[in-house]
Amino acid sequence: MKIFTTEGIRHICTKAIERDDMSMLDLMERAAESVTYELMSRWRITQRFVFFAGPGDNGGDALAVARLMRQQGYYPEVYLFNIKSSQMSDCCAANRDRLLELDGIEFIEVTGTFAPPELGPDDVVIDGLFGTGLSNPLKGGYTSLVQYINNSDAFVVSLDMPSGLFGEWNVGTDSRNIIRADLTLTYQFNRLAFFFAENAQYLGEVKVLDMEISLDGVGGTPTDFYLIEKEDVQQVLRRPDKFCNKYDNGAVLLVAGSYGMMGAAVLAARGAMRSGAGIVTVHTPLCGYEVLQTAIPEVIVEPDSDRLITKSIPLNHQYSVVALGPGMGTNAETVDAIDQFIKTFRRPCLLDADALNCIAMRQQLIRFIPHGSVLTPHASEFDRLFGVHHTDEERLKKAIDVSKLYEITIVLKGHYTMTVRPDGKVYINSSGNEGMATAGSGDVLTGVIASLIAQGNAPDWSVVMGVYLHGLAGDIAAREHGTWGVMASDIAENLGRAINVVMSGK
Repeated sequence: MKIFTTEGIRHICTKAIERDDMSMLDLMERAAESVTYELMSRWRITQRFVFFAGPGDNGGDALAVARLMRQQGYYPEVYLFNIKSSQMSDCCAANRDRLLELDGIEFIEVTGTFAPPELGPDDVVIDGLFGTGLSNPLKGGYTSLVQYINNSDAFVVSLDMPSGLFGEWNVGTDSRNIIRADLTLTYQFNRLAFFFAENAQYLGEVKVLDMEISLDGVGGTPTDFYLIEKEDVQQVLRRPDKFCNKYDNGAVLLVAGSYGMMGAAVLAARGAMRSGAGIVTVHTPLCGYEVLQTAIPEVIVEPDSDRLITKSIPLNHQYSVVALGPGMGTNAETVDAIDQFIKTFRRPCLLDADALNCIAMRQQLIRFIPHGSVLTPHASEFDRLFGVHHTDEERLKKAIDVSKLYEITIVLKGHYTMTVRPDGKVYINSSGNEGMATAGSGDVLTGVIASLIAQGNAPDWSVVMGVYLHGLAGDIAAREHGTWGVMASDIAENLGRAINVVMSGK
């Protein structure tokens, strides 16, 4: 599913208006109808609603909703802000006039000083001040109003977007001047800003409302952002040939583990095997030999010369893919081994966890990473490599830049894991749950991605599919154990079930 910018959504709506032979006011009426239905399904007719409408089209939406709710027997209180310096949109003015034709409306048009209504925990505030049409951060009296609403105990519903929040990028926006909604009712499409962790405090529950408009403009509207869902994975996941053998399903080399961290190697290997790799070889310190042979006897173990750490990374066979990092540690001799490997191995590889931490200790190694390689950092690992960042948005912008610069794919792990490709495309994952924020989860993901690449799936899609299947396996595990009870081993054990779900389409 495409995720469009504010400009892209505006283009699609313009096309829909042309295609359906309607006006902008008609489109707003459809939006208002969908919002009204949602509000009526949640609150009784006795509920107190206080509407705050701005002078633009978002305010027009709010006024239309207030009118429709009054027609259904509700008694909304409406404040329309039409300060002298503001320019009221035609649609907002039209909806104001329609609203004033009704009896029983408590309506105040604010043109100067404003005495705000008393708000309490039993009240519902409808935020229709500013939506995605906002072009500059809020200022003046609007900031005081936003802070007043935020400091009340009322339940806040934002239309389109919480006022003060932009649809894409919000670096530099003062968090005090953004509505903190309990429920955001947006129209037709998700916005990119919804997928950044730092914005969750403003959004509350998010629900996308269908305006039943023509979507003919979707195909011709460009975007670099995509939400990956089951149907996307189903279309590209390679189905095994019934006559295949283990060599057809690829050979994975995992370089993983160290004394006290052998669990990471076990989890990565299990992730690779459970997602269909034909042969998995693990290069690990000698201390891990019996651990691996006992925990997962299906893998081949090639012990390092050192008992406790990895000192070398030999390539004794031809491997479909090499993945390095889980539990390796950052001993000086391990850093040397990573250094030697990165400078001499010229095929794409998969770098995770301590492989990334070792590279961060020798920053010059970044430019030696083979083109086409995949890096799978969590936030702290990303910051060690590319500098300190304070938000998911900042990391994504940096990842887009460095992915293009070094021609590598970067997987920004998080609640909405984002896969950033060198061509600037960003794939946002829709599967997974908070229970997956547990030790070893990333190690399983390394094995899954390596396995899918080894099996002959397209390398760029292998990463995207691996992230989705990993999240889906976590969702299946959470249904059995609850989010509190999910362990990384549960994710690995449910990978086969996740693949079956995708393959079957159920």
